[in-house]
Amino acid sequence: MNTPVSARVAVVVGNPKPRSRTYDSALALADRLGGADLVVDLADHAADLFDHEAASVDDLVEQVCGSLVVIVASPTYKATYTGLLKAFLDRFPHQGLGGVTAVPLMLGGAETHALAVEHALRPLLVELGASVPTPGLFVLDSAHADPAPYDAWFTTAQQLLPALPAPAASTPETPQAVSA
Repeated sequence: MNTPVSARVAVVVGNPKPRSRTYDSALALADRLGGADLVVDLADHAADLFDHEAASVDDLVEQVCGSLVVIVASPTYKATYTGLLKAFLDRFPHQGLGGVTAVPLMLGGAETHALAVEHALRPLLVELGASVPTPGLFVLDSAHADPAPYDAWFTTAQQLLPALPAPAASTPETPQAVSA
């Protein structure tokens, strides 16, 4: 898919709760990449995700497909990502994330869920055509506000990520949150 670049760093949050710990974690990770230019909190769009005529969701898909890097974040539900995130990603065309670097991020209540990011979310992003050159990041819910897991991930992943242009001077202090 040849979509013009719409964002340096996009964030997609698949938590059904708006402005959740998952949301905070995704933005913390995006800060390591210079900040998010586009934030899609799917909780704000839940009603439209199942309406295949919803132009607003099609626009979100197009914007995410046009990003250079996308952080795809979900809490761990039943050892995998949420249905809300799956419903959104099901709207992407075949190879829709071609040319996009994706970073899978999952939160969970216990270390026993740590493999979900690699065994569930990463393969889905690859199926959509994304390049996923780094290990995914799993963060314990109890540690979501601690900068250590994000810093440790970034230290090892930094050299595997694409060089990103500096944020545009006109970029607002807070990322563009997309609402319905």
